[in-house]
Amino acid sequence: MMNISDIKTGKKIVLDGQPFTVTYHEHSKTGRAGAVLRTKIKNLASGAVQEKIFHGSDKVEEADISKTKAQFLYAEGSGDQQSFNFMDNESFEQSTLSGDVLGDVTKFLIEGTEVTMLNFNGVPINVEPPIKVTLEVSDAPPGIKGDTSSGGDKLVTTETGFTVTTPLHINTGDKIIINTETGTYVSKVS
Repeated sequence: MMNISDIKTGKKIVLDGQPFTVTYHEHSKTGRAGAVLRTKIKNLASGAVQEKIFHGSDKVEEADISKTKAQFLYAEGSGDQQSFNFMDNESFEQSTLSGDVLGDVTKFLIEGTEVTMLNFNGVPINVEPPIKVTLEVSDAPPGIKGDTSSGGDKLVTTETGFTVTTPLHINTGDKIIINTETGTYVSKVS
């Protein structure tokens, strides 16, 4: 069991039998009220984010999350009903996760992408993408020479439908590296 002083950003905890990851934490103490911990937690199974306040005497269980390497195979369906299929690199077992659970991760998945599969009690519940991915630009407005009044940037769309701000020299068909943690352009693949 963990005290509130052990709960930090990135920790995996169990509440009401569900695994959560702490995305934000802030300790505060006001007068006689005692110590409190304000957090934002993300349900790893459903993708839902909520705020939770822990009080000084609260204890939580640390989630037993195991990580395995997996490969993204393909997506099925469209819109809200889209599902994503992965294969474990060691056991070759396939698992399917919904787009709702994966959230923004789907913007960085192309066939063959290696991800880290998060397993709770032996069941795959979510994935972590690599920190940097290479995506092909599918749509880029032409960069006009000398047009730096807007800071020299333009908005391009990648093969997954993800839009990102890039320098003016990026064109349709170029491959670019994206940081998946921040969702920002890193560099052009030469």
